[in-house]
Amino acid sequence: MKKFGLITLLILFVFAGISQEKRVLSLEECIEIAVKNNLNVKRSELNLQTAEVNLLQSQAGRYPTLNANGNYGYNWGRGIDPTTNQFIDQRINFNSVGVSTNIPVIQGLQVTNSIRQGKLNTQASRKDLEKAENDISLNTANFYLNVIFNKELLDNAQFQLESSQQQLDRTKKLVASGALPLSNELQLESQVATNEVNLINAQNNLDLAVLALKQALLLPPGQEIDVVIPDITIDQAEIENSSIMNLYNQALLNMPEIQSAQLRVESSQVGVEVAKGGMYPSLSISGRMDTRYSDASQQFVPTSDPVTVQVPTDLVTENGDDIFLQQEIADGNFETTSLSTQYDNNFSRSLSLNLNIPIFNGFNTRSQVQRSKITLQQAEINEREQQNILYQTIESSYRNAVAAAKTYSASQKQVASLEETFRAVENQYNNGAANFTDYQVASNNLFQARTDLSRAKYDFVFKQKVLEFYQGKPLTF
Repeated sequence: MKKFGLITLLILFVFAGISQEKRVLSLEECIEIAVKNNLNVKRSELNLQTAEVNLLQSQAGRYPTLNANGNYGYNWGRGIDPTTNQFIDQRINFNSVGVSTNIPVIQGLQVTNSIRQGKLNTQASRKDLEKAENDISLNTANFYLNVIFNKELLDNAQFQLESSQQQLDRTKKLVASGALPLSNELQLESQVATNEVNLINAQNNLDLAVLALKQALLLPPGQEIDVVIPDITIDQAEIENSSIMNLYNQALLNMPEIQSAQLRVESSQVGVEVAKGGMYPSLSISGRMDTRYSDASQQFVPTSDPVTVQVPTDLVTENGDDIFLQQEIADGNFETTSLSTQYDNNFSRSLSLNLNIPIFNGFNTRSQVQRSKITLQQAEINEREQQNILYQTIESSYRNAVAAAKTYSASQKQVASLEETFRAVENQYNNGAANFTDYQVASNNLFQARTDLSRAKYDFVFKQKVLEFYQGKPLTF
């Protein structure tokens, strides 16, 4: 029993280890997972499928229709026999079957234009899907870079803690030898405690950043993830050599939301032609075949051989003799005509040419034309609006990228200067020429400057990636 319990615990431990296995993801993998799981993307995929179904339905408008029909029932009292069209006063059992077809010939180009409009709407829906994928890609890249940023902050906090701990260890030895007062040791212990709190906060911020990324990817709660730290190249010259108009013109060619808006305008233009098609005559060919059965239809069935008899008439010969007609008479019964016989006897066919000329239909067609023109104007306004939004986004992104580049350069200089200041103050403190307050200020200033540098770096990297993305470049490092 003990052995079985040990094996069970071992198995549970192995499965627990498997369930907690951490996935290390690159930016490309994160974007792929996010696009696959995102609900907005799935909604756009369904919209695309709807557009494809509508296109298929429009294309089917070119083909003939074919329908089969049938009925079965009873009739009581006075009525019309459906097979003879005679009045009868009895209960009858009847049925009929048939097929009908309609072949469109001329429809005012409505079918052709509907197919054109369906193709344009399908292309626009596909661009909307690309737009949804782009949005989630940028959002994922932002979360990804935030994880890397917090990792760097955690490294900075760890470095500051290790530096303070080393200084504390050295000070303890000097205090023990009587070279420094005990107050220096106590002050450094306070600094180490503060750095430990900073480290804990940095770790918590990193955990929250990873959690935000995992939630953006819609991964299950038990899945642990980490990210690949890429080699990031900072190229400020690329931003300086760019111009807003060049970036905007490239984005006009690459961004799917602009292409979707343009396709919607074209679709609305075709929609006007579809509505106008209702003003023109239409021509179609219709055909039908049917047959019917009724148990009221009867036929005589003889039960004996016929006998020829002389039947007198009102006619006479020239000599005055009566004229007789010969007629065969046999015994028999009236029986309901069989189903197959009635179907053969009642089989009918029809073919017609149908012309419809619209004259007055309560202004329905004209109203539809006006509505389609309004839809076209709305599509044109939406296209201009998307262009304006894109230009504003490009301009803001460019200005932010330029500012981020300048901030990054200034932060680099600040860190370099404060590193030299910290080294000098640290040497003075170790030699007793500076007090602890000077050392603490120099240390905290350096830590804050490194934090600002990390923030400026990743802020610039993200804004640079946004501009590259609008130029059609993939989100990668």
